[in-house]
Amino acid sequence: MTAVISLAVVDDHPLFREGVIRSLTEMDGFSIVGEGSSKEDALRIAAEHRPDVLLLDISMPGGGLDAVSQIMHRLPDQKIVMLTVSEASDDVMAALKSGAKGYVLKGVGARTLADIIRSIATGDSYVAPTLSARLISESGSASEINPFNALTDREREVLELASAGLSNKHIGLKLDLHEKTIKHHMTQIFAKLAVSNRTEAAMAFRDELEKRRQ
Repeated sequence: MTAVISLAVVDDHPLFREGVIRSLTEMDGFSIVGEGSSKEDALRIAAEHRPDVLLLDISMPGGGLDAVSQIMHRLPDQKIVMLTVSEASDDVMAALKSGAKGYVLKGVGARTLADIIRSIATGDSYVAPTLSARLISESGSASEINPFNALTDREREVLELASAGLSNKHIGLKLDLHEKTIKHHMTQIFAKLAVSNRTEAAMAFRDELEKRRQ
Protein backbone atom coordinates (compact mmCIF):
# COMPACT_ATOMS: atom_id res chain seq x y z
CA MET A 1 0.00 0.00 0.00
CA THR A 2 1.63 3.24 -1.11
CA ALA A 3 -1.05 5.83 -0.24
CA VAL A 4 -0.45 7.84 2.93
CA ILE A 5 -3.07 7.23 5.64
CA SER A 6 -4.13 10.37 7.51
CA LEU A 7 -4.63 9.83 11.25
CA ALA A 8 -5.88 11.68 14.30
CA VAL A 9 -5.26 10.54 17.87
CA VAL A 10 -7.53 11.57 20.75
CA ASP A 11 -6.47 10.43 24.24
CA ASP A 12 -6.34 12.40 27.48
CA HIS A 13 -2.98 10.92 28.53
CA PRO A 14 -0.38 13.17 26.82
CA LEU A 15 2.54 10.77 27.17
CA PHE A 16 0.61 7.87 25.68
CA ARG A 17 -0.81 10.04 22.88
CA GLU A 18 2.61 11.43 22.03
CA GLY A 19 4.08 7.93 22.06
CA VAL A 20 1.49 6.64 19.61
CA ILE A 21 2.00 9.62 17.32
CA ARG A 22 5.78 9.31 17.43
CA SER A 23 5.71 5.58 16.76
CA LEU A 24 3.39 5.88 13.76
CA THR A 25 5.10 8.89 12.21
CA GLU A 26 8.42 7.02 12.33
CA MET A 27 6.90 4.50 9.90
CA ASP A 28 6.24 5.14 6.23
CA GLY A 29 2.67 5.70 5.12
CA PHE A 30 1.14 7.67 7.99
CA SER A 31 0.38 11.36 8.42
CA ILE A 32 -0.96 12.86 11.67
CA VAL A 33 -3.55 15.55 10.92
CA GLY A 34 -4.85 16.14 14.45
CA GLU A 35 -4.61 15.26 18.11
CA GLY A 36 -6.72 15.98 21.17
CA SER A 37 -7.79 14.86 24.62
CA SER A 38 -11.61 15.02 24.82
CA LYS A 39 -14.87 14.23 23.10
CA GLU A 40 -15.12 17.83 21.91
CA ASP A 41 -11.65 17.57 20.39
CA ALA A 42 -12.66 14.37 18.62
CA LEU A 43 -15.81 15.97 17.16
CA ARG A 44 -13.88 19.02 16.00
CA ILE A 45 -11.01 17.06 14.47
CA ALA A 46 -13.34 14.69 12.64
CA ALA A 47 -15.32 17.60 11.19
CA GLU A 48 -12.34 19.77 10.25
CA HIS A 49 -9.76 17.22 9.11
CA ARG A 50 -11.74 14.12 8.07
CA PRO A 51 -8.85 11.74 8.85
CA ASP A 52 -8.79 8.36 7.13
CA VAL A 53 -8.68 6.76 10.58
CA LEU A 54 -9.46 8.31 13.96
CA LEU A 55 -7.98 6.69 17.08
CA LEU A 56 -10.07 7.26 20.22
CA ASP A 57 -9.75 6.29 23.86
CA ILE A 58 -12.90 5.32 25.76
CA SER A 59 -12.00 6.96 29.08
CA MET A 60 -11.61 10.65 28.31
CA PRO A 61 -13.53 13.85 29.13
CA GLY A 62 -16.94 13.66 27.48
CA GLY A 63 -16.63 9.92 26.88
CA GLY A 64 -15.14 8.12 23.90
CA LEU A 65 -18.25 6.07 23.25
CA ASP A 66 -20.40 9.21 23.08
CA ALA A 67 -17.87 10.66 20.65
CA VAL A 68 -18.22 7.63 18.37
CA SER A 69 -22.01 7.91 18.28
CA GLN A 70 -21.99 11.61 17.48
CA ILE A 71 -19.23 11.40 14.89
CA MET A 72 -20.85 8.49 13.07
CA HIS A 73 -24.20 10.32 13.06
CA ARG A 74 -22.60 13.31 11.36
CA LEU A 75 -19.94 11.50 9.32
CA PRO A 76 -21.12 7.93 8.66
CA ASP A 77 -18.07 7.11 6.52
CA GLN A 78 -15.54 7.98 9.24
CA LYS A 79 -13.37 5.02 10.26
CA ILE A 80 -12.87 4.96 14.03
CA VAL A 81 -10.60 2.69 16.07
CA MET A 82 -10.97 2.48 19.84
CA LEU A 83 -7.53 2.26 21.46
CA THR A 84 -8.21 1.54 25.11
CA VAL A 85 -7.41 -0.48 28.22
CA SER A 86 -11.05 -1.52 28.68
CA GLU A 87 -11.69 -5.21 28.12
CA ALA A 88 -15.34 -4.96 29.20
CA SER A 89 -17.64 -6.75 26.77
CA ASP A 90 -20.23 -4.00 27.17
CA ASP A 91 -17.70 -1.41 25.99
CA VAL A 92 -16.68 -3.55 23.00
CA MET A 93 -20.29 -4.11 21.94
CA ALA A 94 -21.24 -0.46 22.47
CA ALA A 95 -18.29 0.71 20.37
CA LEU A 96 -19.03 -1.69 17.52
CA LYS A 97 -22.77 -0.97 17.56
CA SER A 98 -22.03 2.75 17.44
CA GLY A 99 -19.98 2.25 14.28
CA ALA A 100 -16.34 1.83 15.38
CA LYS A 101 -14.39 -0.33 12.93
CA GLY A 102 -11.75 -1.45 15.38
CA TYR A 103 -11.27 -2.21 19.06
CA VAL A 104 -7.62 -2.45 20.08
CA LEU A 105 -6.10 -2.87 23.54
CA LYS A 106 -3.36 -0.46 24.57
CA GLY A 107 -0.84 -3.23 25.17
CA VAL A 108 -0.51 -3.68 21.40
CA GLY A 109 2.89 -3.08 19.77
CA ALA A 110 3.48 -0.17 17.41
CA ARG A 111 3.95 -2.30 14.29
CA THR A 112 0.89 -4.38 15.07
CA LEU A 113 -1.14 -1.20 15.55
CA ALA A 114 0.17 0.10 12.22
CA ASP A 115 -0.92 -3.08 10.46
CA ILE A 116 -4.36 -2.90 12.07
CA ILE A 117 -4.76 0.72 10.94
CA ARG A 118 -3.72 -0.16 7.38
CA SER A 119 -6.25 -2.99 7.37
CA ILE A 120 -9.07 -0.78 8.64
CA ALA A 121 -8.17 1.97 6.16
CA THR A 122 -8.84 -0.53 3.35
CA GLY A 123 -12.29 -1.36 4.72
CA ASP A 124 -11.69 -4.20 7.17
CA SER A 125 -12.65 -4.36 10.83
CA TYR A 126 -10.69 -5.58 13.85
CA VAL A 127 -11.38 -6.67 17.41
CA ALA A 128 -8.57 -7.83 19.70
CA PRO A 129 -8.66 -11.65 19.37
CA THR A 130 -9.06 -12.33 23.10
CA LEU A 131 -12.07 -10.00 23.23
CA SER A 132 -13.54 -11.42 20.03
CA ALA A 133 -13.42 -14.96 21.43
CA ARG A 134 -15.01 -13.80 24.68
CA LEU A 135 -17.86 -12.05 22.86
CA ILE A 136 -18.65 -15.23 20.97
CA SER A 137 -18.59 -17.35 24.14
CA GLU A 138 -20.86 -14.87 25.92
CA SER A 139 -23.30 -14.74 23.01
CA GLY A 140 -24.45 -18.31 23.52
CA SER A 141 -23.47 -21.94 23.31
CA ALA A 142 -22.06 -23.51 20.16
CA SER A 143 -25.51 -24.86 19.29
CA GLU A 144 -27.00 -21.35 19.43
CA ILE A 145 -24.39 -19.40 17.49
CA ASN A 146 -22.43 -20.12 14.34
CA PRO A 147 -18.90 -18.72 14.78
CA PHE A 148 -18.57 -18.32 10.99
CA ASN A 149 -21.18 -15.56 11.22
CA ALA A 150 -18.71 -13.58 13.34
CA LEU A 151 -16.13 -13.49 10.54
CA THR A 152 -15.83 -10.32 8.51
CA ASP A 153 -15.99 -10.47 4.71
CA ARG A 154 -12.21 -10.06 4.56
CA GLU A 155 -11.65 -12.81 7.12
CA ARG A 156 -13.83 -15.18 5.09
CA GLU A 157 -11.81 -14.28 2.01
CA VAL A 158 -8.53 -14.96 3.81
CA LEU A 159 -9.84 -18.22 5.27
CA GLU A 160 -10.99 -19.44 1.87
CA LEU A 161 -7.55 -18.80 0.36
CA ALA A 162 -5.78 -20.34 3.37
CA SER A 163 -8.00 -23.42 3.05
CA ALA A 164 -6.95 -23.68 -0.59
CA GLY A 165 -3.36 -24.02 0.62
CA LEU A 166 -2.03 -20.50 0.04
CA SER A 167 0.60 -19.15 2.44
CA ASN A 168 0.18 -15.81 4.21
CA LYS A 169 2.62 -14.28 1.75
CA HIS A 170 0.67 -15.46 -1.30
CA ILE A 171 -2.66 -14.48 0.24
CA GLY A 172 -1.21 -11.01 0.83
CA LEU A 173 -0.06 -10.76 -2.77
CA LYS A 174 -3.44 -11.90 -4.06
CA LEU A 175 -5.38 -9.44 -1.87
CA ASP A 176 -2.80 -6.63 -2.12
CA LEU A 177 -2.26 -6.62 1.65
CA HIS A 178 0.84 -6.80 3.83
CA GLU A 179 1.81 -10.29 4.97
CA LYS A 180 1.60 -9.10 8.60
CA THR A 181 -1.97 -7.97 7.96
CA ILE A 182 -2.82 -11.48 6.78
CA LYS A 183 -1.25 -12.88 9.96
CA HIS A 184 -3.52 -10.66 12.04
CA HIS A 185 -6.55 -11.82 10.06
CA MET A 186 -5.53 -15.43 10.69
CA THR A 187 -5.19 -14.70 14.41
CA GLN A 188 -8.70 -13.27 14.40
CA ILE A 189 -9.99 -16.30 12.49
CA PHE A 190 -8.36 -18.77 14.91
CA ALA A 191 -9.88 -16.95 17.89
CA LYS A 192 -13.37 -16.72 16.40
CA LEU A 193 -13.46 -20.34 15.27
CA ALA A 194 -11.79 -21.58 18.48
CA VAL A 195 -9.06 -23.41 16.54
CA SER A 196 -5.30 -23.36 17.05
CA ASN A 197 -3.83 -23.68 13.56
CA ARG A 198 -4.43 -23.40 9.80
CA THR A 199 -5.25 -27.08 9.39
CA GLU A 200 -8.02 -26.96 11.97
CA ALA A 201 -9.35 -23.72 10.45
CA ALA A 202 -9.38 -25.29 6.98
CA MET A 203 -11.18 -28.38 8.26
CA ALA A 204 -13.78 -26.24 10.03
CA PHE A 205 -14.25 -24.19 6.85
CA ARG A 206 -14.79 -27.30 4.73
CA ASP A 207 -17.22 -28.74 7.26
CA GLU A 208 -19.16 -25.47 7.20
CA LEU A 209 -19.32 -25.50 3.39
CA GLU A 210 -20.56 -29.08 3.48
CA LYS A 211 -23.32 -28.18 5.96
CA ARG A 212 -24.47 -25.31 3.76
CA ARG A 213 -24.65 -27.58 0.70
CA GLN A 214 -26.96 -29.99 2.51
